[in-house]
Amino acid sequence: MIAGYQDINVTLGYKAVYPEEAIEAHMAFLARRRSLRPSEEYRVPTDEEWHEFLGHFERRKVSIGACGRAFGTPCIHVHACVRCPMLWPDPAQRDRLVGIRDNLLARVAEAEREGWFGEVEGLQINLAGAEDKFTQMDRRASGGTAINLGMPAQRSWWGSGWRSSAPLGHSETRPSRSAPHGWVSPA
Repeated sequence: MIAGYQDINVTLGYKAVYPEEAIEAHMAFLARRRSLRPSEEYRVPTDEEWHEFLGHFERRKVSIGACGRAFGTPCIHVHACVRCPMLWPDPAQRDRLVGIRDNLLARVAEAEREGWFGEVEGLQINLAGAEDKFTQMDRRASGGTAINLGMPAQRSWWGSGWRSSAPLGHSETRPSRSAPHGWVSPA
């Protein structure tokens, strides 16, 4: 007998439904982690610190979307947002991005015509970034790449035994009539 049941799987089933030990372990982990951090990190921020933090997010709004870089980090692309992977493009700004791309195409043609090959290279990097932003907008507009995981089988007890909505031909674990509290594999 294991915790009043003939099979460990029943106990494990209850453990999955009532993961109290898992919750307690996680809370203990958080307490240990907090005890290792300096206590001044847990103080109430000053008004100036709070406004600086909120201002960070206001300053991340740009003409074609929002910058996703972390609080307090510098812009590594010196505000050439169209080439930055941290730019989260706003699909509502697609027309603006079309204008930026068209301008880049014209500037690349001008730089090639004038022989400014160093300029061409930089403009082509920006152009590739703009095309990538279109791809991101399209992917977001199409709903992304969701994967259908299907519906889980629903089980219910109807007096005469377990019933399942699992598709035919799929094996499933059911309780044994000879061992009402134990789980056995299907024959």
